[in-house]
Amino acid sequence: MIIMVPQVIIHNAITLDGRITGFPADLETYYGLAARWDAGAILFGSETVLAAVRENPELEVPPDHEEMFCPAEGAPDARPLLVIADSRGKVRCWDAIRKWPYMRDVLALCSESTPQEYLDYLAKEKIRTIIAGRDRIDMRAGMDALQAKHGVATIRVDSGGTLNSVMLATGLVTEVSVLIHPFLAGGRPGPGVFDPEKAGLLGFQVSLKLKSHEVLAGGLIWARYTPLPENQSLA
Repeated sequence: MIIMVPQVIIHNAITLDGRITGFPADLETYYGLAARWDAGAILFGSETVLAAVRENPELEVPPDHEEMFCPAEGAPDARPLLVIADSRGKVRCWDAIRKWPYMRDVLALCSESTPQEYLDYLAKEKIRTIIAGRDRIDMRAGMDALQAKHGVATIRVDSGGTLNSVMLATGLVTEVSVLIHPFLAGGRPGPGVFDPEKAGLLGFQVSLKLKSHEVLAGGLIWARYTPLPENQSLA
């Protein structure tokens, strides 16, 4: 049996010293580039959502984004699904997330070990859920379910180093995209694009091949890489 899974693309905005937080990212350019993939779903990790809540407790979005992202009246809704991987049941702000204009709907990705109380909460909130994996989320099975049940052909990972590492370990990632900003964040070591140790993947490394690079306005560099075949899946 052939198992179909979506094309998986990791896309991050970073500084020259490899940080993904704590700097003035050019979000207009970042999301403009991301739109080129026409992803059917965007994948967040629970830690990314919780970090967003710490910075913006009400998860408010700029007023003009409603007009920018919502489809015109009568037009088909081509916005992606927002999928949040949350095996431990930490995300409790689904109502606020649902009001974001960036996606057409939300979906929780959980495992058999996810607390039943949290699954009941998701059901009460009418959050569609995919259960994949026993002790933790089986990302391969989760991506297969997104394809089979929701018709997702391309998924963009918009998260941090932990989830990026987990996805790379599955062998499903077809592209790693970084928008490099002319900025040195400095300070204490912060979140990066790749953190296999935090993901429980000690010693995991990934070889990449440069696919393309482009110098953009303001000194931004958009570099795109393909994981090499010799990277073995750890899933």
